[in-house]
Amino acid sequence: MDSFKGRFLSDLIWMSIQITHLGSGSRGNSTLLRNSSSSILVDCGFSLKQTEKRLGSIGIDPSEIDAILVTHNHKDHSGSALNASKKWGSELFCNIGTANRMEWQKEVDCSIISNLERVDFGDGLSIVPVPVPHDGSDNVAVIASDRRGNRVAVVTDLGESTEELVRHLRNCSHISIESNYDHSKLMEGPYPDSLKRRISGRGGHLSNLQTSEILAKVCHRELESVVLCHLSEKNNAPHLAESEVLMGMGENFKGEISISKQDGPEFSHWTGQLESERLALV
Repeated sequence: MDSFKGRFLSDLIWMSIQITHLGSGSRGNSTLLRNSSSSILVDCGFSLKQTEKRLGSIGIDPSEIDAILVTHNHKDHSGSALNASKKWGSELFCNIGTANRMEWQKEVDCSIISNLERVDFGDGLSIVPVPVPHDGSDNVAVIASDRRGNRVAVVTDLGESTEELVRHLRNCSHISIESNYDHSKLMEGPYPDSLKRRISGRGGHLSNLQTSEILAKVCHRELESVVLCHLSEKNNAPHLAESEVLMGMGENFKGEISISKQDGPEFSHWTGQLESERLALV
């Protein structure tokens, strides 16, 4: 039975997309998307040394990373991307707005992707960048899919949803999405009013309530897992985010909900697998 189970899980993982958050928060963000033929890093916001350490902790040699896709220019998402791509031999992708803000030379430092146009990586893994509002940047959410119908989303750093984003989220079996702040904690906290307005504005971040409303719109029977990301250390708490999101989705959601913290990685999800795997770090 154990050998059969091992073969079954091995086959399942081979047919799946793996989602592993190396860490998520204001001090750095990076997410590994991986299938049997391709490994893509969505954002590279930690130092190069720290990113390599986190990849190594889950047994990934950085040279295995085929591509790095930077969602926008803010340092906690882009910090070491160029150096990493050069050292590892990984192709760097971003849109033209991000390239200009980072002062990267297109076709020399990076390859340019266009919003809402599919980019294929390796054998069967593709990504569609979906524009989302976030101040001072041309930010995109990432929708990844493969030929087997697996479909996952990584969505952080946006002040509000869009109809386009909701449309792309509706068929995902996994959604990683920011749940940055609790509205009451933010408004009653020590931040100056100008910063509170920026965080809660259209170009800022999603509150727990906004995230719950988005997920309530897109929740469906095949939504297997949700990871809440980019939680503010001062203006939120994991139990607040999780409870508000679960309340919003209600009984329609039968999957697993997890929190991605700043100091990762802690777990991996595979599409088609109902429970995440807690990582035994090497």
